[in-house]
Amino acid sequence: MNLKKPNASSATGTYNRSRNVVPMSGLCVDCIDGCTGGCEAWLSSFRGREVIYPGPFGKITAGADKDYPIDYSHLNIQGYAVGAQGLPEGVEPGPDTAIFPKVDTQTEYGWDKKVKMKVPIFTGALGSTEIARVNWEHFAIGAAISGVTLVCGENVCGIDPDLVRDSEGKVKSSPEMDRRIEIYKRFHEGYGELLVQMNVEDTRLGVAEYVSSKHDFETIELKWGQGAKCIGGEIKVGSLDRALELKKRGYIVTPDPSNPDVQRAFKEGEIKEFERHSRLGFVEKQSFMAEIDRLRDLGFKRITLKTGAYSQAELAMALRYGAEAKLDLITLDGAPGGTGMSPWPMMNEWGIPTFYLQSLAYAFIKRLKKKGMQTPDLAMAGGFSGEDGVFKALAMGAPHFKAVCMGRALMIPGMVGKNIGKWIKQDTLPKTVSKYGTNAGEIFVTYEELREKYGSELKNIPLGAIGIYTFSQKIRVGLQQLMAGSRNFNLSTISRNDLMALTQEASEVSKIPYVMDAYHNQAMEILDG
Repeated sequence: MNLKKPNASSATGTYNRSRNVVPMSGLCVDCIDGCTGGCEAWLSSFRGREVIYPGPFGKITAGADKDYPIDYSHLNIQGYAVGAQGLPEGVEPGPDTAIFPKVDTQTEYGWDKKVKMKVPIFTGALGSTEIARVNWEHFAIGAAISGVTLVCGENVCGIDPDLVRDSEGKVKSSPEMDRRIEIYKRFHEGYGELLVQMNVEDTRLGVAEYVSSKHDFETIELKWGQGAKCIGGEIKVGSLDRALELKKRGYIVTPDPSNPDVQRAFKEGEIKEFERHSRLGFVEKQSFMAEIDRLRDLGFKRITLKTGAYSQAELAMALRYGAEAKLDLITLDGAPGGTGMSPWPMMNEWGIPTFYLQSLAYAFIKRLKKKGMQTPDLAMAGGFSGEDGVFKALAMGAPHFKAVCMGRALMIPGMVGKNIGKWIKQDTLPKTVSKYGTNAGEIFVTYEELREKYGSELKNIPLGAIGIYTFSQKIRVGLQQLMAGSRNFNLSTISRNDLMALTQEASEVSKIPYVMDAYHNQAMEILDG
């Protein structure tokens, strides 16, 4: 059985002509001379490197579609007919007190100074991609009013068209970064925070110094990588002048826009776009610890880390170094990734998948704990979209995992809400939406709730933000129901005992009891009693 779907994908705009496809290669069984398209091998024959990336750039987010042997669907949640854990102190468990709307879904993370969130989810890194820039107002306000953390990803300052650098090449002014921060701060209500990420280029540009001095930031996030790819971030650039500008700022730009032959090919239409790439990071313990000290000297009270689906060695480095550095949160992003601009083959074919990565992380944390070490709070990322996945990730990693990071799943409601607003103005609502109503109040189930809370200020909240809020409320209520069924009325009481593995292989990897073994001894005691 082939776990991947090679040589044709809607992400790259490619398809097989034949209904019969060779499983290993993805090529049509009967490849015909004269075929007019359009598998990846066919399109790559004349568009070459362009076919590596999902498209159209700036219009889509793409999620890898490889089928792994084990994922979270191989776990089920335990339900119980007795008990109620986590009710407020002094409340007696019973049918009138242990009701699902009373479940507390709040979480917190941090080493000393905690950050609280109303729901145990937060956004993936929304950085220099075009889709993040054009939708930022919806994403930022949506996260703020939902009471969750928002991650402003890498390279935002570096690609800012209006970036001003000082004589040493450091950020002096970045209107785009200012805009992003100010939008979130305007609606921030004390839950969650804005995390600005830094990669190699951001560090060289002095992004930490800029957001610390101008915006008085308390938290900064270091970026080792993500589940979507094991190389630095990329964007596409459709202008020669822009490509040259980004190269002057120190980025890797391909093909080389300063090459006269490349310039000629671009002007004649042979080359239609350039790619801006970030550099690979090189992690070394001494320099990592020195960077943590430097950031604390700049005034940052919290430092977090985002890392990807690297080998077990890098996972161990992240957890061990993070513990010694007293990091406030480490987000582990498993394969397969989802992104707006990553190489499609890499998204599908590299890295440790999320289920396996979290299983390893749990085992590694236990090992560090046995040594008497305090470890950072953790978050899991890599393919989550619903409350069932949130519950399973928190339970499988309990008590160390405090939240789930969602990438595309939290972007989608922002774009949906934005487009509903556009369709209302144009009077072009599709039937899939108009069956619920013709204005925002009728369409969005949370609209009246938000009107009551914000009053006239609601007019300044875009519909994309209301979409994210509505989505987060669905996650919250769904999570409340799953938690109540497992008799957990506070996130802190969820444990690995609340899960069972449906396959022996999933049990072997995760060390979650197999369904036929879970609670078996207790059952026998009841039968024999």
